[in-house]
Amino acid sequence: MTPAINLLKQRGIAHAVLAYDHDPGAASYGGEAVQALGLDPSQVFKTLLASTEKHELLVAIVPVSGTLDMKALAGAAGCRKCEMAKAEDAQRATGYLVGGISPLGQKKKLRTYIDASAQALPTMHVSAGRRGLEVALAPADLLALTDGSLAPIAKPP
Repeated sequence: MTPAINLLKQRGIAHAVLAYDHDPGAASYGGEAVQALGLDPSQVFKTLLASTEKHELLVAIVPVSGTLDMKALAGAAGCRKCEMAKAEDAQRATGYLVGGISPLGQKKKLRTYIDASAQALPTMHVSAGRRGLEVALAPADLLALTDGSLAPIAKPP
């Protein structure tokens, strides 16, 4: 079990865990999950960490079919600019390895922003805290568990 799955069980949140064999040579962790599990790319979200000009880490959750819009994230977070966080900083703050960072059960409570496209979905998939492990849950549950905010932070493909 991962901290993400333990949190979902502890809170009694409806979810489904999906596992697949992770290929270390895969070009994209999210893309690999879409292909391996036969999922719709608009329903699979990647968890990214960004750093503000004041070195605050932010969690950004966007569809794997798009990319993170740093200007939009900065606007949503009320800061001047954002850039991708260093892998070691992301791993230290979350307790997860890059490619398996879940928005749930992180070591530190970070401000979290979920792309607004999620609210139209009945179910979304995010990392369950390990490469090769996804969890499906309702977007409203992810928002509540992360104390997240919805914002249009993704650029379409």
